[in-house]
Amino acid sequence: MHDSRVPFRQLLLEDLQAARRRDPAARTLVEVALAYPGVHALWAHRLAHRVWHANPMLRLPARLISQAARAATGIEIHPAAVLGRRLFIDHGMGVVIGETAEVGEDVVMFHGTTLGGTSMSRGKRHPTVGDRVTIGAGAKVLGPVHIGSDAKVGANAVVVKDVPPGAVAVGVPARPRPAPAVVADPWADPAVYI
Repeated sequence: MHDSRVPFRQLLLEDLQAARRRDPAARTLVEVALAYPGVHALWAHRLAHRVWHANPMLRLPARLISQAARAATGIEIHPAAVLGRRLFIDHGMGVVIGETAEVGEDVVMFHGTTLGGTSMSRGKRHPTVGDRVTIGAGAKVLGPVHIGSDAKVGANAVVVKDVPPGAVAVGVPARPRPAPAVVADPWADPAVYI
């Protein structure tokens, strides 16, 4: 669901709860609200995104909000990017999300993730990420590719082709492989998640 249809306060609370639920180091919602740059960048984006779409005359203020958030958090999210609910950006430093990127719901991204373009042309030039996707630290997802729901992108992978739903993409360039049938601890494979 597009975030502009959800009350702003509810989105902010969902962002807090998502970070608290997904990060085993998070102890309280207050700690997350005060000390998590991924949450701060996401909140600034949610505001900038609404300003961006409110009126074409407000696009410069929206960009200024996003640049202030970048300076404060080290996370750059273009105000036109579409981010789903309950996104969690862990650590965050160095995350870049381009203008035409679309990110689904319940996605986890680690530091150094780039959802970038491969051309300077106008139009759709950034990735579309499905629901419940995990993108490992340092991963680069480039161009108008699709990452299917429930897929995982390994740390430092460079994705330039579509990744099917449920697959694990690793390597440079990334090649999808089937996900393991049973995973006792979904956070146990540091090559994929950290």
